[in-house]
Amino acid sequence: MKLITAIIKPFKLEEVRQSLDLIGITGMTITEVKGFGRQKGHTELYRGAEYVIDFLPKIKLEIAVSIDQLDEAIDAITKSASTGKIGDGKIFVSTLDKVIRIRTGETDQDAI
Repeated sequence: MKLITAIIKPFKLEEVRQSLDLIGITGMTITEVKGFGRQKGHTELYRGAEYVIDFLPKIKLEIAVSIDQLDEAIDAITKSASTGKIGDGKIFVSTLDKVIRIRTGETDQDAI
């Protein structure tokens, strides 16, 4: 089992969710986060004064998948989250040692 953590632009969330739903992945956790990478934020003009916004709003998706679904899920996220512009985000993949469904006690693949 793997944990996919994807950082995407907020307006791409619904498109990513629909892409994952099409391949049978319906469970995910969403967190509103702020951050920056190589783009280092951006400047904005407010009432004639220019100021720097260091941390940009992003969405963090966390999705537990089986190894069989991993490549398909990564492909779905990559295609649906891409705008071709700087700041599209990142995908991180980690190994899950154990998953437990609290309500039933099911473990690992049955718990996903």
